[in-house]
Amino acid sequence: MSKRGGFPGGGGNMGAMMKQAQKMQAELARAQEEIKDMTFEATAGGGMVKVVANGDMTVDSIVIDPEAVDPEDVEMLQDMVAAAVNEALRGVSEISSQRLNAATGGLNIPGLM
Repeated sequence: MSKRGGFPGGGGNMGAMMKQAQKMQAELARAQEEIKDMTFEATAGGGMVKVVANGDMTVDSIVIDPEAVDPEDVEMLQDMVAAAVNEALRGVSEISSQRLNAATGGLNIPGLM
């Protein structure tokens, strides 16, 4: 049995693994900061409703074309708003996942995504 720390391959690999983990942690922190500053815009109803969402999964703004406001069909406007919000949040989620995957080299880290 080896006397170099008990890990397969010796103790030298542990230091390299720790450096790699620290590098990945720094890259993740950088990616998370970049994601917070990102925005994603989505529209619905042919551009009648526009939503801007932030990287922290919050809605920054909703713009509704006055022509979309029909007192006889409020349900359609509600559907357009919901569709635009959902699309904006999906876009933020997709961009976040891509950026975090790039930072982790494709490793699936539980609780991160």
